[in-house]
Amino acid sequence: MAEGHADLEAADLEALPTYSAVALRAMLDRREISAVELLDACIDRIDTLNPKINAFTATCYDRARREAAAADAAFAKGERTGLLQGLPIGIKDLEDTEGLLTTFGSPIYRANVPAADNTLVRRLRAAGAIVVGKTNVPEMGAGANTFNPVWGATGNPFDPRLNSGGSSGGSAAALAVDMVPLCSGSDTGGSLRIPAAKCGVVGLRTSPGLVPSERKPLGWTPLAVVGPMGRDVADTWLQLAATTGISPTDPQSFPVPPMPRMQDCAQTDLSTLRVGYTEDFGVCEVDDGIREVFRAKIHAMQGQFAVCEPIDVAMTHAHRCFDVLRAEAFVAGLQKAYEADPDSLGPNPRANYELGIGLGLKDCVWAHAEQTRIFRRFQRLFERYDLILSPVTPVSPFPWTQPYLASVNGVALENYYRWLALTYVVTLATNPALSLPCGVDRHGMPFGLQVIGPCHGDLSLLLAARSMEAVFERSPLTARPKPDIAALLRSDADLRAFVTHPPIFHTDAGSARGGAAPGV
Repeated sequence: MAEGHADLEAADLEALPTYSAVALRAMLDRREISAVELLDACIDRIDTLNPKINAFTATCYDRARREAAAADAAFAKGERTGLLQGLPIGIKDLEDTEGLLTTFGSPIYRANVPAADNTLVRRLRAAGAIVVGKTNVPEMGAGANTFNPVWGATGNPFDPRLNSGGSSGGSAAALAVDMVPLCSGSDTGGSLRIPAAKCGVVGLRTSPGLVPSERKPLGWTPLAVVGPMGRDVADTWLQLAATTGISPTDPQSFPVPPMPRMQDCAQTDLSTLRVGYTEDFGVCEVDDGIREVFRAKIHAMQGQFAVCEPIDVAMTHAHRCFDVLRAEAFVAGLQKAYEADPDSLGPNPRANYELGIGLGLKDCVWAHAEQTRIFRRFQRLFERYDLILSPVTPVSPFPWTQPYLASVNGVALENYYRWLALTYVVTLATNPALSLPCGVDRHGMPFGLQVIGPCHGDLSLLLAARSMEAVFERSPLTARPKPDIAALLRSDADLRAFVTHPPIFHTDAGSARGGAAPGV
């Protein structure tokens, strides 16, 4: 128990994981709680809720408890060693973690225990974050429905029969039910924004290079980024502040001045902002019901802005451009595995690889040139607008037993990831984009608003989103929804349906969750 707070009730301790990361940071600084108390409360919540949604995979409770005790010793001396000191965090299972199983959701790596953290995880640990475990992903991060043959599926916290999005589905689901205050994410075609939208949390697709990522085999591509996820904008800002800056592991990274505390930044006056919005970027299939919901949200908020009007976006060749660039990345990442044994890859990663090896140099040159054209056209929109808004996903969450969305409004989609177009067209433009909870859809599931900022305008985007979030909380039409925990505990969904290759062994004996299920 924290010194001077022996009267802290058990119920108060149990509620600790529901506090924001920013609030918990302040409570730790004031020594109103201890890092050990907070960690134990998070572990209890994981142990209680994870069997229902399968958000966490391998865990490292023993190491986490040692680190929490060390954090408390530092607090006792009046020492703060980092922005995230004492805060538990979940790490997406695409990131290498020292001594902790990192499977990428693939049978190929079901026994993989890295010898070192990658750059992102090193920075989070250096900032004092306490890694509790890994969060679930689709196999090799391919797709926006989080299931794989090693760990099974991650269910949506609002209805575990439905999907949580992907590929950061485990992180989004864990945040939605308050297992931990922070989680990491990553995004190629929507892997961070889509699960945030489906689970009612915040996810920021950062500008390329703002947060270094060393796991890209093609270091110069702007498609894949890593970024923060939180339950609100301020928590997302806090994690981002601990991870930015130049790194020799990412050729796109660049020097970044220390970020101020969000609470020290002036509020964005929404009435000064010029906002453009689009339902579909002119090229994306979107369910009629989602269109209606988006129009209602826009109608509710448009009086807050100086300008709020529909826009035309020139994205005619975006689908083919993304197909080629994405396939390039899969060829770079999966060549060794495919050439050794094509059958070792699941259908999604294998389909991407085989698309890639069928391309020629002419295809690749065209795609890179077309992305440059898309970038230049999209930036011209910001000569008139400060923000651009759209839906994040074209449909309400569907059952996770359905691997992907095959059609929208009766229109067949070309491939398993075409339903991610609302986010991947923005990826091509490279602008920072944030998924902001904005009430629910017609099925009572979370609705995510995609808020897009100017080129390299990550901080101004976050500040504007903070002001929007404050306005949204005033109305049930736009307030962030929260899952019904009691209903979740009564559910009996079988989230292990996809487990065919359980991990061979675990680290942190007695703590790893194993196969038991306790970037696109």
